[in-house]
Amino acid sequence: MLNVVSEPAGIAAAILIRALEPLEGIELMQRHRKTTRLLDLTRGPGRLAAAFQIDGRHDGLDLCAPGSLWLGETSHPMGPIGKTVRVGITRAADKLLRFYERGNPFVSGPKRLLLPVTTRGKSSSGSE
Repeated sequence: MLNVVSEPAGIAAAILIRALEPLEGIELMQRHRKTTRLLDLTRGPGRLAAAFQIDGRHDGLDLCAPGSLWLGETSHPMGPIGKTVRVGITRAADKLLRFYERGNPFVSGPKRLLLPVTTRGKSSSGSE
């Protein structure tokens, strides 16, 4: 899984990257995942880790520094952001701490998150 520590040492806080929309390196991800189905490449934390070959070797890696794995910005257009409860937890299960791009088919989790924004009847504020 791809967990990103989001606070200084000594403060417990991290972000689980559950999925992403593959834009580059698709053929390499398909080889790693042994599938050509685009939607199955990186939807879900296990699939994402397999597509990027993320494993224990990456523990403690600085994702803000150049290297084999890093976080960066994109010029790819992004839709409205929704928020909902987290998946598969019991502590603070009612907190809206899961953020996703509404209507993006690469979002993992409940099928209702995959519905197009216009058919879901939600406000444009992105809150759920």
